[in-house]
Amino acid sequence: MAGIFKAYDIRGLYPEQLNEAIAEKIGRAIVVFLKAGKVVVGRDMRPHSVPLFNALVKGLTEQGADVVDLGMCSTPMSYHANGKLNADASVMITASHNPAEWNGFKICRAQAVPLSGQTGIGDIEALVNADQWPAAERTGTVSRFDISAEYAKFLQSNAHVTRKLKVVVDYANAMGSAEIAGIEQYFDIIPLYKELDGTFPNHEANPLKLDTLDAIRQKVKETGADFGAAFDGDADRCGFIDDKGEIIQMDLFTALIAQDILSEKPTGCVPILYDLRSSWAVKECIQENGGKPIMSRVGHAFIKAQMREYGAVFAGELSGHYYFKENFVAESQGLAMIKLANLICRKNQPVSALVAPLRKYFSSGEINSKVSDVQTILEKIRAKYSDGRMFELDGISAEYSNWWFNVRASNTEPLLRLIVEAKDEATMKEKRDELLTLIRS
Repeated sequence: MAGIFKAYDIRGLYPEQLNEAIAEKIGRAIVVFLKAGKVVVGRDMRPHSVPLFNALVKGLTEQGADVVDLGMCSTPMSYHANGKLNADASVMITASHNPAEWNGFKICRAQAVPLSGQTGIGDIEALVNADQWPAAERTGTVSRFDISAEYAKFLQSNAHVTRKLKVVVDYANAMGSAEIAGIEQYFDIIPLYKELDGTFPNHEANPLKLDTLDAIRQKVKETGADFGAAFDGDADRCGFIDDKGEIIQMDLFTALIAQDILSEKPTGCVPILYDLRSSWAVKECIQENGGKPIMSRVGHAFIKAQMREYGAVFAGELSGHYYFKENFVAESQGLAMIKLANLICRKNQPVSALVAPLRKYFSSGEINSKVSDVQTILEKIRAKYSDGRMFELDGISAEYSNWWFNVRASNTEPLLRLIVEAKDEATMKEKRDELLTLIRS
């Protein structure tokens, strides 16, 4: 059981780390900690999601909660069900982009507010370890609810697609097929790996690993598609490909989506959050389109809290998570796909032309370095770059007139993560190497 309680979810190898006995205790702990009377539970297509579901539900009901079984669904659909059905909590059984032998639980309070390590996962862990449960007044019930029709209606209400776009979709044998089932009529879909198979026979369901995008990039070029969409395992992340088969950087995709959202809003007062690792081009695009850009720290629990604090309508993260106020301040990759289609139709331009003006700076991408003493290195960086506009929203960031950087520590490993962007390639490379030398010395 050691190590399965993470910063943002519960996750581990099945059955060595996460198994039915632990799942049952987690179910009990959720009811006790959240005082939950009604819990919605969804699951992905991994073979062991079924026994984990049965054990989790046993714990939930024996501790007195009524369970609404969503069956197989995407994580965004589970968030939608949480809010739509006025549940006290929700659990999505998935290990997202992790390989086949992993599984896990994503847990939310009412209205799809996520539990993080600091806001409940630690408490769940303590209750599981104590294994002492108050007597329940009753045994809860289990009912079945198919959220797909409600979710489809929600996605369709946002569609302003004036022509059928040709789209290559890489489902990665995972839950993307459920995520966009309700909007397939807007697209001429060329499918890759649509059959549900939790052993992931074709490639890992992780669009952050760029080699997993080789097949979809090739297929977009081969078929002359308008764009490509590659889902992760539980469909709360997606990687997008332009009409030329080029990867759209995930921060720049945030800027694209912002343009469609802001076209429907009054100018000047609409807050949109962007991940602090994002290109300067993202902030500039939001401003140019009448929005109010607000920088956010990394991690879905933090971003969702910050969205609620500022009343933001949308947020984008460099990892391919896109968050919408309309989906109970949570991810919806189906909605991201619709927003891109709206923009293509409204502007009557190919995606490559829409992205081109945003590709004006030079980025290192995020570079990980294993270090022995995180704090000592951060102090050295703080001292060396104190002449920049420095802030510490998440790690250390410093901005100069022609370049900026962010260095932040991993939540789970002795790693420092660096990203550098500059107005010219030579400066980016020079400053990247300078910082890496300091980090790795």
